Amino acid sequence: MKKAVLSLSATALLTTMAFADNSSDIAELKQQISELQSNQQTLVDETSSIKTGFDTVDTQFSHNGMGAAASKVYTSKSPLSIGGYGDMYYANSNKPGADAISDVYHFVPYIGYKFTDNIILNTEIEFEHGGSNAEEAIGAGSAKAEGYAIVEFMYLDFLINESFNVQLGHTLIPMGLINLRHEPTLYNTVQKPLTEKYIIPATWHATGINTYGKIGDTGFSYNAGITQALDLNNADAGDKGQIRNGRPGVTGKTTFNKAAFVGRLDYTGVNGLLLGTSMYYGDATQGSVADATALIYDVHMTYENSGFKAKALYGATSISNAENIAANTDHGTTSVSDSNGYYVNLEYDALASFATTDKLPLFVQYDYINPAATVVDGLGTTVNTNIGETKTTTIGINYFPHDQVVLKLDYAMTDVVAAGGTDYNTFSLGLGFIF
Repeated sequence: MKKAVLSLSATALLTTMAFADNSSDIAELKQQISELQSNQQTLVDETSSIKTGFDTVDTQFSHNGMGAAASKVYTSKSPLSIGGYGDMYYANSNKPGADAISDVYHFVPYIGYKFTDNIILNTEIEFEHGGSNAEEAIGAGSAKAEGYAIVEFMYLDFLINESFNVQLGHTLIPMGLINLRHEPTLYNTVQKPLTEKYIIPATWHATGINTYGKIGDTGFSYNAGITQALDLNNADAGDKGQIRNGRPGVTGKTTFNKAAFVGRLDYTGVNGLLLGTSMYYGDATQGSVADATALIYDVHMTYENSGFKAKALYGATSISNAENIAANTDHGTTSVSDSNGYYVNLEYDALASFATTDKLPLFVQYDYINPAATVVDGLGTTVNTNIGETKTTTIGINYFPHDQVVLKLDYAMTDVVAAGGTDYNTFSLGLGFIF
């Protein structure tokens, strides 16, 4: 309709031009026609974007704590929303036996759809380590056969009001700083902090129901839900992996005999400040082992002001009756009973005081993990402590030529505290983007 009006207007102007009796009138009419043509092209571009779902990302917007690209469907002008992120890196470590590697780490499309303004579908499809055919290309059982494709989340969001909303389906577990916000422009290291990888453990997603909203005008917001429980009975109790490998995921049919409670509370009432805590409490083995319960919790904070950013998180896990898991596990005869870790990250944008939209954050991060602080056998006897304990200090720099594109460089110095370990350093280059 708007295009037709513009065409009629242009026709009328051309007719008027035919009867114009001086050059100034003709020049003025030509200018008006040029403006109409420009407006018409703008309308064509906007209509095209609305039809295809390719709205731009609002990098300042976050829906319920998620990353900007993951939140895109909530502000989309189109019913269909298409976004995503990706990252890749090169790493060279002097860790004994390690090769220098390159990895097309993630390519992740987000596809969302608004059935109505209050019923929204949001999905994340993740291709990791180059895709799902790595085992065929490299060979079954290879340590490098890690590529896969997975639905990381797929849920329906029923928006009711600011105080109460409901997500149903497969969702991100609302814990820590990274799990909801794992897009590469949102953390400055090439790799995610080890505390969030092995203690939280990000990225963690499961099937269930989640409610969320703001608590009046107090500055507090909450998440509370019931989710698919962990299954530590089928997870290796090695130096890092038991909690991480106990995540249900969505590869094939996953057991959902038992559920757990997940909750989160954040305070953002002071400009630039986030203070919060989150927890998981429930069954640890999908019911295959009696009386084994996991408690995972964290406390976290971020602060931003004039180019300066600070992040800190402490996380811990406690498994009650871990000896029952050790007595029945399909992977060895021991189980982790306790784990903990924390990290602190300080960042300053060297271009903050310059008249540019580019950013050049310099950062330092200290990351301590003790993913198997206590390991017990089937009788409840402590058989090992502090397996996998490390301290990693990382220094680095990011460059943002655009607020949706980042180039990364860092140098990580890892002190292996666990007995028999060897310290090592890792140099990494990376790139990331959201759209």
